[in-house]
Amino acid sequence: MTAQDAAAAEATECIETDVVIIGAGPVGLFAVFELGLLDLKAHVIDILGKPGGQCSELYPEKPIYDVPALPVVTGQELTDRLMEQIRPFNAQFHFGERVDGLARQPDGRFLLTTDAGTRFLTKVVVIAAGGGSFTPKRPPLEGIEAYEGTSVFYAVRRMEAFRGKNVLIVGGGDSALDWTLNLQPIAKSLTLLHRRDEFRGAPHSVEQMRALVAAEKIRLMIGQVTALHGGDGVLEAVTVKTKAGEERLPVEIMMPFFGLTMKLGPVAGWGLNLAENLIPVDTEKFETNEPGIFAIGDINSYPGKLKLILSGFHEAALMAQAAQKIVYPDKKVMFQYTTSSSSLQKKLGVK
Repeated sequence: MTAQDAAAAEATECIETDVVIIGAGPVGLFAVFELGLLDLKAHVIDILGKPGGQCSELYPEKPIYDVPALPVVTGQELTDRLMEQIRPFNAQFHFGERVDGLARQPDGRFLLTTDAGTRFLTKVVVIAAGGGSFTPKRPPLEGIEAYEGTSVFYAVRRMEAFRGKNVLIVGGGDSALDWTLNLQPIAKSLTLLHRRDEFRGAPHSVEQMRALVAAEKIRLMIGQVTALHGGDGVLEAVTVKTKAGEERLPVEIMMPFFGLTMKLGPVAGWGLNLAENLIPVDTEKFETNEPGIFAIGDINSYPGKLKLILSGFHEAALMAQAAQKIVYPDKKVMFQYTTSSSSLQKKLGVK
């Protein structure tokens, strides 16, 4: 077999598509919609086992208040609505896979390979991987691993699991305050523990928390956990050290919110310019220093960047316009509105 024949055989084993999107969070999902309006077919790869990214993995029931036209929506509801919105475009999803390799081919396309052995040939790559792979920061407590997933949780996936429980939330940021406010009505008891009486969360959340403390609906402790007590993954109590001494606090559920450790993972080795683990892009197309590779959502960086879902939606729209020029360089582009374009409405299945 000649080298040319080998290359041809290799190409037939690849999935060929217009665009590969890395990341199935809200911004990656909306990118499918914007690309689909322009007749660009997309495959979506995500290391998680389902769509939604951090929205569905870390706070599926947490309310979001700043998505346009939706006064309040949970992370899972937003994911479900986006999946419904992109259904007409038949995007192909590859869950539970991590992109390990990316290389430009002689014909200008990109060859992507995943840790599962899946290979793609594509003209455009869109990195919508949020902050990269994320793992919660684990408190330095002996034996905590034995309780993780049964009594110690770093995210709330189903609020009902905490109903009627003695809950301890540890932390002073937005996540700790948000879940203090959201779980208080259903928990048997709720204690918020922070190492100091100052909080990094939104002032309004701090005010609401202190009002609950004043009404004796929750307890606020200033100190830190020094030991866990229980067995077989079932937490019974924790030792809390405060200025007044040590106290054994009955606890069934502990939720430490010490933040997330973000890692770019293999993305860091793809030859892209990086700035503090973020990918700089232009603000016309949200393209990286590598033509044909775009970065949208929390993973990118540019002057004035706001890490908001709605900002990522805007970035996805402009990225799609630029991607069309790469996939269809000779096609004349006429901007259309979904409200008035019969061709766009037909794509969306509007009757």
